[in-house]
Amino acid sequence: MLRNFLKHCSRLTVVLFIIGLLVGCSSKTEHSAIIKEALNVMKASAAKLGEPKVVEDSLFFGTTKMNNNYVLVDSLQAKYGCTATFFVKKGNEFIRISTDVMQEGHRAVGTQLDPNGPVILMIRKSKPFYGVVDILGNQYETGYEPIKNADGEIIGVYYVGFQIKQ
Repeated sequence: MLRNFLKHCSRLTVVLFIIGLLVGCSSKTEHSAIIKEALNVMKASAAKLGEPKVVEDSLFFGTTKMNNNYVLVDSLQAKYGCTATFFVKKGNEFIRISTDVMQEGHRAVGTQLDPNGPVILMIRKSKPFYGVVDILGNQYETGYEPIKNADGEIIGVYYVGFQIKQ
């Protein structure tokens, strides 16, 4: 009888543990499907403009200069309620050149992708990053993917995310 009780308690503990994991994981990925969809729309919209390239620290898709061009990032915010950014590679850094991420009431253009954060490690390996990170002092649920030129070189980064309410 004691043995049956312990088996029942063990099963119950495992079930509760799994439920706890699922609930904990879902709260951190509340927007993950929207982030992936918005990132795909961002990439497809940029690709319609033409091949990505960098000319004198400016990111272009075809003939469209993305620096200080907010049409695409603002359209993503209007459609999905997310924040969006284009970064350009400048030396070893990635600099925000088009964004709706705000810093002190202004677009955070000119700020860099955290050089010590987990995102940069994945981008430098030519891989996407999805997860929660600090952006300019605030927590965001995010998606980042590298922008590559026609030669396959990483020349920038796409970003979409949602600020996590504190």
